Amino acid sequence: MEKNRVWVEGTIVAALAMVLSFIPLQIGSSFSISLGQIPLTLFALRRGWKAGVMSGFIWGILHFPTGQVYYLSVIQVLIEYPIAFTFAGFAGLFAGKVQSSFAKDEPKQMRQAIIAGALAGAGARYFWHFVAGVVFWGSYALWGMNPWLFSLVMNGASGIATGAVTIIVLLIIQKTMPALFVPEKRKN
Repeated sequence: MEKNRVWVEGTIVAALAMVLSFIPLQIGSSFSISLGQIPLTLFALRRGWKAGVMSGFIWGILHFPTGQVYYLSVIQVLIEYPIAFTFAGFAGLFAGKVQSSFAKDEPKQMRQAIIAGALAGAGARYFWHFVAGVVFWGSYALWGMNPWLFSLVMNGASGIATGAVTIIVLLIIQKTMPALFVPEKRKN
């Protein structure tokens, strides 16, 4: 029963992340802030990395029926959607630290784990966008810039901005509703 609850929760989080992706926070063709990273990271820190990567994978797949896929090749699409968004769930590697610090009433350690998890999730996701930027989008680099540098600057800036916004929002949630990071214990 609990496993089904996690699947349903993860699917709802993926759908919420997709809806938040429709909020236009894009500057130019290569820089954007991804608000969907916020609920995905919260979910991953709440339920762990396995549930986080599952929800991230669903978020990546949801780009297809909503027409939010930029297509150059099959490999590029696989890297930038199912793979990159799946890796966002690795924020959940810090779920144990978040939950144990909550249980021990150690808000400073909880904040540190939230920050580390948000950076891990955003960093893992944007690593794959960086790879795709070099390999597939490099020929579109502005001003004839080196593809490695262009992808590092644009995807790096997007990843840092997304990570920063995610951290800020999650730290506000941690301050006001820290129990959201901990799964509810159900009695059958």
